[in-house]
Amino acid sequence: MLISYWLSERAENDSLAINIAGSLRMQSYRMGLLAIDETPDGAQWISAQQKIDETWSNPVFIPFLHKKPEISELYTRAADNWRDQLLPAFNMVKQNQNALTIQNLHVLLDEHIQLLDALVQTIQQDAEQKVRGFRLVQIIALFATLLVSAVVMYSLRVKVEQPLNQLTAMAKRISQGDFSHQIPIVSNDELGVLASTFNLMSRSIANSYDHLEQQVDEKTKALQQSNSALQFLYETAKFIIEHNPQGINYDEIISRLGKTIGVSNLELCLMTTEGNSPYLQIKPASEINAELCKKQNCSKCLSSRGVVEKTDGTAIYRFQLTRNDRHYGLIVCRVDEQKLLSPWQEQLIQSATDQLAIGMSLKTDEDQSRRLAVLQERNAIARELHDSLAQALSYLKIQVTRLNKAIDREDKITMEDVAGELREGLSNAYRQLRELLTTFRLKIDGSSLKVALESSIEQLRAQNSMNIHFDFALNNIPLTPNEEIHLLQIIREASQNSINHSGGKNLDIHLWQNADQAISLTIADDGSGLPGSPEKINHYGLAIMKERAKHLGGELMLSNQPSGGVLVSFEFIPEFIKIRQKSGIITSDIFNDLA
Repeated sequence: MLISYWLSERAENDSLAINIAGSLRMQSYRMGLLAIDETPDGAQWISAQQKIDETWSNPVFIPFLHKKPEISELYTRAADNWRDQLLPAFNMVKQNQNALTIQNLHVLLDEHIQLLDALVQTIQQDAEQKVRGFRLVQIIALFATLLVSAVVMYSLRVKVEQPLNQLTAMAKRISQGDFSHQIPIVSNDELGVLASTFNLMSRSIANSYDHLEQQVDEKTKALQQSNSALQFLYETAKFIIEHNPQGINYDEIISRLGKTIGVSNLELCLMTTEGNSPYLQIKPASEINAELCKKQNCSKCLSSRGVVEKTDGTAIYRFQLTRNDRHYGLIVCRVDEQKLLSPWQEQLIQSATDQLAIGMSLKTDEDQSRRLAVLQERNAIARELHDSLAQALSYLKIQVTRLNKAIDREDKITMEDVAGELREGLSNAYRQLRELLTTFRLKIDGSSLKVALESSIEQLRAQNSMNIHFDFALNNIPLTPNEEIHLLQIIREASQNSINHSGGKNLDIHLWQNADQAISLTIADDGSGLPGSPEKINHYGLAIMKERAKHLGGELMLSNQPSGGVLVSFEFIPEFIKIRQKSGIITSDIFNDLA
């Protein structure tokens, strides 16, 4: 652009110079005409001469005189020719117009015109040369522009477009979760810094993803382990609850425990509380471990609680089966000393031992409770027999003694009287025996208390015509087996007494939980009421019923109703409520609402 401006600046006055140089020819011809004019005008001549002198002195020729030797030389020759040759010839012709002078003027004028033509042509050629130079510069500038544009486009493609495409492609990969790609760094410019930042970001995200995936894998593995452990503990607890200790398949439990924790060398030893050797021992299949166990002293295992012992490259763990200071055995785990148990494995084994210990402890407590209940029931049966059959037999024995004395006296009237009383006593004894047998056969058989009571009441209905109304409102109250048995026997005995001795038509049995969370029982009939003799009352099994009520922590009350009949009332607090009260737990009234 500067060259073009410079060239155009140089060629700015070329056309003016050509015009002015060309005008010198016209002015020279005019001077010649004025010189040969027969009636010359002096003023025109002077004016024409001044004008041509001014033309030769025009500043437009100055640049050519300093920078163009050829033009300067032609200009000087033409100007000198004008001053030295042509102008004197014009003056001579003007003064003496003869044929020779005019002819000489024509020759000089032609030479001068030729010099001017050469000057004009030279200036024109110089102008044309400048134009050609300007065109060349324009062409060069055009090609230079194209070249620069190509270079710029190539540079933009290489340094801008390709890096941007790479950045865009990488951004798409990152959005798709691919962080493995890296952009090659070819420059240190802004895009290079951006590419380097992208690479660093991608590596950071990839590392974070790898770390997160590792954490997810670890968490997944931990959850799977926890799920397996919980599944094992649930199934083990369910299996222990559904089976008594004698029916539990300990081999399966130990095998599943080993599979869950990934250890095959597990040993279970079950012992009695006082014993020092196992009554049941489940050993691993390895003979080496069996030999190890033979060398061990059982007392050593029992005294080791959670101690890790290392012997011949084997680490030995011992987990005790204990519950309430009672020892039921232990589980022995043997692993390679280079692969010790992790905390979750130890916790799972300990949980399994606790479950086994709880199951065996519950079984022991259940057996103890059952033995106690059997003893109590035997005592009750003994008292029943004493109050009924034993008294009846004693009465019969007395009558037999009377009969023997009557036989010795041959007192037929007394013998007939005693024989009648013997028949009546035997009938009463048989009846009481049948009632006792019916009472002793009462059982719940795994069903609910309500079902057992309904079954017993149906039997009573079948034996007499008395209307029995039964109201049971304890569907949502948990009772112990002992409480259920005592309630069943009390209701049966009281109902049987009402049927046999009241003489009434209706019997109402009502069992519910009152506002104080105690269980209340009322048995009312519309019969003749209680007799006045206390001995007669005791004869009806009142002592046995009161004894059963005492075992439940209550007191049995008998009274005559104002409208007639006997009212048997009894109230006690169930064991479930007692335990909660001792533990400081406030029991809500939900049972009352449900009842």
